[in-house]
Amino acid sequence: MNELNNEQDLAALRFKSAARDLEHIVRHIARRYIVQQVPLTWRLLHAIEAEALADLGFASRHDPFMLGLFQRPDDFQFPETDDCVDFGRSNALPAVFAFAVAAYDEAAKSKSTAIDTMVVARDRAVGRAWGG
Repeated sequence: MNELNNEQDLAALRFKSAARDLEHIVRHIARRYIVQQVPLTWRLLHAIEAEALADLGFASRHDPFMLGLFQRPDDFQFPETDDCVDFGRSNALPAVFAFAVAAYDEAAKSKSTAIDTMVVARDRAVGRAWGG
């Protein structure tokens, strides 16, 4: 029983390591598009997925079985259009899709926070200029 637990623990660690690795790769790819202010469309999401899963470094660091766990199942079909991505309330996303959407969401929140900070600073500066 103890040996089985050790094998399960090792498998869980290997999976977590591969998931972190893949997330890092996806976020790096997504960041290239975010910086260029390219909206996240279905077509782009598929391109990010293809590039991330074809990453030679990722493939060399993890065994084929582990790599297969991150492949999108054939029955998970998504549009391949230039419409903006909208999953609604779904939480059943392939890993690459979830990582890319999270990167875009975080970038949007950061941008919103930066804009709010600039508005507050501007308002304070204007208030000081008017004796406020």
